[in-house]
Amino acid sequence: MRTTLAAIVSLTAVVALAAAGRQAPPASSGDVVFFDDFSGPSLDRTKWNVEVTGRTVNNEQQAYIDSADTIAFVSGADAEGAENGALAVRPQFRKGFVTPQGKTFDFVSGRLNTRGKVEFTYGTAAARIKLTAGSGLWPAFWALGEGQWPATGEMDIMENVGERDWTNVALHGPGYSGNTPLAIRQHFAGGGDITGWHIYSVDWSPDGLVFKLDGEPFYQPTKAMVEQYGRWAYDNPKFLIVNLALGGVYPQAVNHTDAPYVGLPQSTVDLIKSGGGEMLVDWVRVTKR
Repeated sequence: MRTTLAAIVSLTAVVALAAAGRQAPPASSGDVVFFDDFSGPSLDRTKWNVEVTGRTVNNEQQAYIDSADTIAFVSGADAEGAENGALAVRPQFRKGFVTPQGKTFDFVSGRLNTRGKVEFTYGTAAARIKLTAGSGLWPAFWALGEGQWPATGEMDIMENVGERDWTNVALHGPGYSGNTPLAIRQHFAGGGDITGWHIYSVDWSPDGLVFKLDGEPFYQPTKAMVEQYGRWAYDNPKFLIVNLALGGVYPQAVNHTDAPYVGLPQSTVDLIKSGGGEMLVDWVRVTKR
């Protein structure tokens, strides 16, 4: 999530689309060490931190704030099929918004993490997510370790830059960050797309990772594959992050947009101004065998 992924390889995944319609998490073969189904009425701050920052990377166009305007709970029709409600991360147009650090942005959005509250080594991290198509929207579900990036290791379990028909996964670490060679796109099969509910997950072991969409594996980087490029950075605890960025170098590498904002075309600005562009999260879970 921190760096541009312009050189991602494309792959068509064989997707079990029926899994996307599940209301509750599928049965797990491991012990649940973290679970949040965002049933509200407010964010469980024993599990999540809300980031407030004026510092951005990748030339992103948003500031992150702690506000019900950007991090909300929805239910009923607004939850769009999430039975117990959902977390909604919603970007907002705020012309000339000034951060505590004195930086100015025209957009605000939300970013949550479990740092210092829920961290884990190995296991399965999964989330059921529904996205909005809109060029330059940059939602992500990912995991990061403590320490200096990229030495700490980063696992991007789901990223999207507003393209309807694909998401990507990636690994960033020492020697394989930025335009990492350890990245791949998955294209939805059977007419599905990002606007439907999907379960994005990774199975993490000492020997490798298995990225899945709706329970179906589509990318399996091993420790040996990673070590062709640099040190294996996946034996240390990781915390989870859910966020919705706007524009920046990665979306720009895909949509080639410079105006009115880097990586964010006018059509998506209009979408945000009209109250659109949200990321819905039904649940997040970590299990360990």
